[in-house]
Amino acid sequence: MDRSKKPSALQSLTSPSLIPQAQVSITDSQVSATLPSRESVEILLHGATVISWKDASGAEKLWLSEGAVLDGSKPVRGGIPVVFPVFGTAPDHAATAKLPQHGFARSSRWEFLGKSTSESSGTKDGGDSSVKLDFGLSPNNLSEEAKKAWPYEFGLIFSVTLGREGLTTSIVVQNVGESVWEFQTLMHTYLKVKDISSILVSGLESASYVDKLTSPISTNMSPSSGNLTITAKTDRVYTPAGGPSDPVTVSDGRKKLYTVARDNLNEVVIWNPWTDAKTMGDFKPVDGYKQMICIEPGTVRGWQKLEAGESWEGGQIITAHY
Repeated sequence: MDRSKKPSALQSLTSPSLIPQAQVSITDSQVSATLPSRESVEILLHGATVISWKDASGAEKLWLSEGAVLDGSKPVRGGIPVVFPVFGTAPDHAATAKLPQHGFARSSRWEFLGKSTSESSGTKDGGDSSVKLDFGLSPNNLSEEAKKAWPYEFGLIFSVTLGREGLTTSIVVQNVGESVWEFQTLMHTYLKVKDISSILVSGLESASYVDKLTSPISTNMSPSSGNLTITAKTDRVYTPAGGPSDPVTVSDGRKKLYTVARDNLNEVVIWNPWTDAKTMGDFKPVDGYKQMICIEPGTVRGWQKLEAGESWEGGQIITAHY
C-alpha cells in the first residue's frame, strides 16, 4: 500500500554538501584559498604574485619582505613573482631591450579566470585534496608604456595549485598573433628558512652555472659532489646536468625542508642579496636575507621562440617536508 506521508530517504553521507570543500575568497585585490586540511595560499591580482603559502599548522613557507609594496604601484619583494618576457634586462636583445627589469608580468594586473578542485580518495576525512586557481594576462591588461615596449600579441595563463603536501605553479605562454616572437620566463620563488648559514642546496652537482656577480660574467662548473652553501651575496644561473627532471633540494643541516621539481624549465637561479639587502628600499628587515633563499626555476639562458599560434608550458612543484 502506498503511503502519502512515507519518509524520504536519508541523505547520502557522500552527498557533495557533506564533503569538505576548499574555501576560495575573492576580493578586488587578491584571491585566497584554504583546503579542508587547513593549508592555504594567497595570490595578489597585481602580478599574479603568490604572497603566502602556509601548511596545515599555519607555518609560512614563503618569505615576504615587511617592506613589500602590495598596492600595485611596484613589483612585490618576496613570495613568487612571475618573470616574463625577459629575465633581468637584455639591452642586446632588440625585442625586449626597452623593457624594465624582469619584464611586465609582475607589474601588471591579472584577471582571475576561475578555480577547480580535486577530491581525495585515499585519506580518512576525504574532501578536496587540492585547489587550482587560474589567472590570465593579455595585451589588454598592459599599460600603454608596456604595449609600446613589447608590441606582440600574447596570452598567459598562470596557475597556482595548492595541495596538502606542496604548491605547484605553472605558466602557459601563447602566441595569438601573426608574427614570431621570443621570450624568457621564471618563477622568482622566495623560500622561507630559519637561518641561511645552516642551509644546504643539493641537486646542482656537476651543473654548469653562470655567475652574474663576476666581471665579466663567468661560466663555471659546480663540483661533482657536495652541497651549495650561501656565505655571501649569491646570484647564479644553474643548468642542472640531468635537465628539468633533476630536483633541487633545500635542507637545514640534515633536515630536508623543500624539494623543487621542474617541468620544462631548464635553469635554476639561486639568489640571496646578503648584506646588499640594506641598499634595497623594500627589503625589510635589512637582515631578512638570513631567513630566505631564492630557488627560481626558469628558462633564461637563451630564448624560447613561438611561431604564430604556438604555445609553451612550464612549471614548478614545491614539496614541503615536515
